[in-house]
Amino acid sequence: MVERFVTALVGAPHGLQGFVKLHSLSGETGHLFKLRRLTLRLGDREQLWEVEAAEAAFPCPLVKFRGIDSPEAAKALKGAEILLNREDAAPLRPGEYYIEDLKGIEVYAGAEILGTISAILEGGGGSLVELRLKTGDTRLVPFRDEFFGDVNVEGRRAELLHRWILE
Repeated sequence: MVERFVTALVGAPHGLQGFVKLHSLSGETGHLFKLRRLTLRLGDREQLWEVEAAEAAFPCPLVKFRGIDSPEAAKALKGAEILLNREDAAPLRPGEYYIEDLKGIEVYAGAEILGTISAILEGGGGSLVELRLKTGDTRLVPFRDEFFGDVNVEGRRAELLHRWILE
């Protein structure tokens, strides 16, 4: 399993003192207020930043990084990905998974391997699994209980309940 993954994105500057908006990819934000350092990745460059202040705001939390003291400096961080270690990420409830843990899982129907999960896409009605079939084709399957049975992250396999969804 991946030990570090993207959990949020840095958004636009807020105010005059260098605060930025954070956009959580999971919708959970409480865990972000406990962190004193965050790793930001912008392009292929990663940098560890010290959190100077964090404020709850609607619709997204605000964070000020040490050394970022103006809207202009904050704007340079816009679009950066926030990487967290697994232990710092939002805790999972039963039936929830980190997207990074689902990537690469083999999908079965009975004993037959159909393909692997290549991505999870956010759709208007929920998440979609991008399934790369053994043939090389891809299909999108709603990540819902009606279509997926047992999902075993540790065993790296997921059960597809209805093959017809691939037609």
